[in-house]
Amino acid sequence: MTDGSPGPAFDLLAAWQPGGIYIERDRMGVATGPGTWVPSEDAPAALGRTEPGAVAGGVLPFEGEGELLIGSCIVRRHDPHVTTRIGPTMPPALVTGLVPSDAFGASQLSYEPEPALFEGAVREVARRVRGGDLRKAVLARTIEVGAGRTLDPRRLAHRLRAVDPHAFTFIAPAGEGVLVGASPELLVSRRGTEVRANPLAGSAPRSGDRDEDRAFADGLVRSSKDREEHAVVVEAVMEVLSPLCERLRADPEPVLAETPNVWHLSTRIEGRLRAPAPSALDLVAALHPTPAVAGTPTDVAMGLLHQLESFDRGSYAGPVGWIDAAGDGTWAIALRCALLRGEQATLYAGAGIVGESDPAAELDETDRKFRAFLDALRWG
Repeated sequence: MTDGSPGPAFDLLAAWQPGGIYIERDRMGVATGPGTWVPSEDAPAALGRTEPGAVAGGVLPFEGEGELLIGSCIVRRHDPHVTTRIGPTMPPALVTGLVPSDAFGASQLSYEPEPALFEGAVREVARRVRGGDLRKAVLARTIEVGAGRTLDPRRLAHRLRAVDPHAFTFIAPAGEGVLVGASPELLVSRRGTEVRANPLAGSAPRSGDRDEDRAFADGLVRSSKDREEHAVVVEAVMEVLSPLCERLRADPEPVLAETPNVWHLSTRIEGRLRAPAPSALDLVAALHPTPAVAGTPTDVAMGLLHQLESFDRGSYAGPVGWIDAAGDGTWAIALRCALLRGEQATLYAGAGIVGESDPAAELDETDRKFRAFLDALRWG
């Protein structure tokens, strides 16, 4: 039963319990304890048998079917001034005494694939794009980290949220571990008949020097390579959503999206769904995987990734979010994340490859993403 609001100042991360899920952006989101797992396609029906306000959430695999969790206790904030608690009251678990551990040494890190092999894969994708086989593919790589201590999902999420509160910070059971991350990218949200998406593609580094940082941003806006990479994603999202909407609009030009470590090209898309409005999960199924995480044409890009990526993505780059009984929900893409397993962590980073892509530059992009996350992992 609903036991009232804990107040708008309540920290959602403090309500998360091991075995549950947590996703928050700008203080809006959900946190749960453990509960019942259901196949994702059965989640709407299962929610219809629960209390009003309950949600099913989690992270879905990059490929294949997945499950979502209906927590036995849920704290949800869907309005800046209203926080709702459903189920038994649990004492909040606050993060205290945050002190970073030492930086990870080279002996604690193992790359898959090695840098030279990743650069070779970039060359192959770029060659295939120039040959007309496809327009874009997104290549990923990993770092395996031996931390030498048990990693704490809540402490890591606390650090990620502090660094970038505008990202979708999340914790979700995945495979044999817990996926923790802070994704900048909204895949899709649905509230009633309103639908929103915010694809990001094309990036440039940040700098502590104001003039250099501005130069990086201006260079990104002018980059034909990055604008092509971005346009591919926007076109695909619009193509999927247009038949489902009676009205749909996108920014006429990409705008700059600022994260602490990277500039992105961003296009905001919003519309009104036709009746009967598809649920948030229906929209996720229609959109995923976008060219932002796979490539286009999707089947060709996925076939190439199966050839060139030497690891299983698991839930990396899969949808992460929640849905309620009304079909409303918010889903990000599980990027800038790590799979925690005791003292081990697998970090993921990817780069969009088009015909003009330079292997060294794409390697550097993934390295910059790794460095930022490795620094955050010191607090985990």
